[in-house]
Amino acid sequence: MHEFALSSLSLALGTSATRRVASRRFRREPLGRLERFGLEFRNPVGLAAGFDKNGTAAQALAALGFGFIEVGSVTSEPQPGNPQPRLFRLPRDRALINRAGFNNCGAVQLAEHIRRRRPDCVLGVNIGKSRRVGIEDAISDYLKSFEAVYDIADYIAINVSSPNTPNLRELQRPEILTELLKSLQQRNDELALLHSCRPKPLLLKIAPDLSEAEIESIVDVATSLKIAGVIATNTTISREDLETSPAEVEGCGAGGLSGAPLRQRSNEVIALIYRLTRGQLPIIGVGGVFDAADAWEKICAGASLIQIYTGFIYEGPGVARRINEGLAEIVNREGFRTLDEAVGCRAGT
Repeated sequence: MHEFALSSLSLALGTSATRRVASRRFRREPLGRLERFGLEFRNPVGLAAGFDKNGTAAQALAALGFGFIEVGSVTSEPQPGNPQPRLFRLPRDRALINRAGFNNCGAVQLAEHIRRRRPDCVLGVNIGKSRRVGIEDAISDYLKSFEAVYDIADYIAINVSSPNTPNLRELQRPEILTELLKSLQQRNDELALLHSCRPKPLLLKIAPDLSEAEIESIVDVATSLKIAGVIATNTTISREDLETSPAEVEGCGAGGLSGAPLRQRSNEVIALIYRLTRGQLPIIGVGGVFDAADAWEKICAGASLIQIYTGFIYEGPGVARRINEGLAEIVNREGFRTLDEAVGCRAGT
């Protein structure tokens, strides 16, 4: 069904004329242009990685009103991912469980797809570790993907937090993470010189299943290596406080849980990062956003941009427009002149 939806979307919005019609219906910029880590966003609502893994529908998705699209996760080589079925709905919880396992066409092929059909918004590319590559060889594997997508990405997200690739979350350990990010930043500088451009913003996507001390260590590494921002958070391995019966949840098996049950924990992680960095490290908030009120919670916690995934699947193609319009109303009602004034206003001390 996921592949069918992508194909249908690409077909329906496959011409510039149909995309113009869709853009007039869905695109909104009620908050003005936003500058984040050196890039300009037409609105703060983006589509998270995982929906368009191969970059085949990014151009069509942009017509639905998103301020940015993040494609991937992509690996250095094509891989099939985990056995199917691997995506499950929990409607009573407004949630999904997925154990896709980075199924994708490979970084080189994704880059070709984007060159042929580039979206007219900010484009992020999310890169992960190939399944067959051990942790000890992860750096060279990430570098291959990084180099393959460098010229087509506006920013690059480093995914070290998916629960669906064995041992991937080990890369969040400070000593390993430091070496990985240091190598990527060094190559970033080299490629910027080669392409006569500024280094690409690198963002780090982290898990919600971390202690406060672990998050603090990761933030220390990110700030010391001048990482442009953090994406908080990936899916959770927790199954606490679900309305769905334990038997049904167990029947879905392993995988990352996304959607409404992740919302509160995601907000807690966002607020913690905002406090630790005194608001100096941009945060993309993701997890449990279905409407403008959900997005506003993340803005107040410290996120300066928002991503949706499960909310898009449950709420449909008009969700970005509704969130943007609703955010503008909330900003005005709460007495803020701009969205930026509201970022972190309830993060605590």
